[in-house]
Amino acid sequence: MSHVGVQKPTQWAQYTELVGLFFLQSMAVAMWMVPLSVVLETHGLHKLIAYAFATSAAAAFVSPLIFGAMADRHAPPVKVLRGLAAATAVTMTLVASAIDRGWPPGWVLLLIQLEALVSVPVGSIATAIVFAGLRNSQQEFGPVRAGGTFGWMCGCWIISALNADASVWALYSDAAVWLLLAVYTFLLPNIAPPRSLERLTWRQRLGWDTLSLLKQHDHRVVFITAALFYIPLVAFYPFTPPQLRDLGLTHTSAWMTLGQCSEMVAMFGLAVLLAKFRLKWIFAAGLSFGVLRFALCAMNGKAWVLAGVGLHGLSLVLFVITAQIYVNERVDSAWRVRAQALLTLMTNGVGSLLGYLGVGWWFAACARPAGTQWPLFWSGVSGTVAVVLIYFLIAYRGRYSGMMRRQESGAGQKAVLPGEELS
Repeated sequence: MSHVGVQKPTQWAQYTELVGLFFLQSMAVAMWMVPLSVVLETHGLHKLIAYAFATSAAAAFVSPLIFGAMADRHAPPVKVLRGLAAATAVTMTLVASAIDRGWPPGWVLLLIQLEALVSVPVGSIATAIVFAGLRNSQQEFGPVRAGGTFGWMCGCWIISALNADASVWALYSDAAVWLLLAVYTFLLPNIAPPRSLERLTWRQRLGWDTLSLLKQHDHRVVFITAALFYIPLVAFYPFTPPQLRDLGLTHTSAWMTLGQCSEMVAMFGLAVLLAKFRLKWIFAAGLSFGVLRFALCAMNGKAWVLAGVGLHGLSLVLFVITAQIYVNERVDSAWRVRAQALLTLMTNGVGSLLGYLGVGWWFAACARPAGTQWPLFWSGVSGTVAVVLIYFLIAYRGRYSGMMRRQESGAGQKAVLPGEELS
């Protein structure tokens, strides 16, 4: 591993602001995702549940690249984030009102899709803003991102404290958090996008030129692996709670936070791993924990399933969060928001959509009159992750070639391979 100069840590005030950004953004997402299915079912809209979750996957194909291109070329990312958060607050309120007043299912689903179009890009833009505000992303991103994990847990606790798990007030409360996030962005420093001296084509304005990043071999492998990993990953959230209930455990939402607990631990240890191990083996470890996590769920015992839930955070951090750091370090800074948006498209778009279709079919195939065959179901999911791991180990080279990036050293600026210290 090579290091260029010594990077000073981010100032404490700015560091705290970035933690707050992830905290509020993750809290807002949790207060929507966690109670949504129960709210819809309580109001007689159970047939919309699968379609409602799929709206995020559909939106991931469109809006992240468009708003990512806007934040890279036309407007400061903070201003784009502010507008999206405010728009999400409005559409969230409309969704809650439509459900509360008994609107036809088609109109409710349309409003949920509008909400997804403005909320889905927020994650990649917030991530890009955080990376731009850090002086040493390898050491500092994990602890900052842990603030988002804690925000997710607090969002779940707030919903339960309000006794709103099945009420539209969960969505009204979430709209208030999104509005708070929009106001909070006024505390963040503006990052001006680079001025473009060329006339932009429609392809560039829509962000589709970002697909050129896939021409570089390792970029392509990481993005494809991320999409493939998300196909079995989507099984964790909808199908683990029913298994826990079948095993006699109540308060399944609380048991599921075991994954967030291990996630926070992994966030704080990520910097040490990045300093000591090659990036390839950190990625591989994340995928391996994914194989083990679902294999433990296949054991279909309380202790085994809870152990599998506990490994969720390790798997997520070592692959998904490391992938975000990879994108930040190895892609030119002028592409910072679009590159994170492309990662969102591959994971929340391609991976999640294929996952909802494929895992849903597999779950139905494992259903029996006496109940779900959980060992068979989770063995299939675990085997899928194992195939993804084998593909990654064969395809990833771990050598960088392509775009160069400039980093500051003590003697001035020197061109280095982006992320060579991560190789």
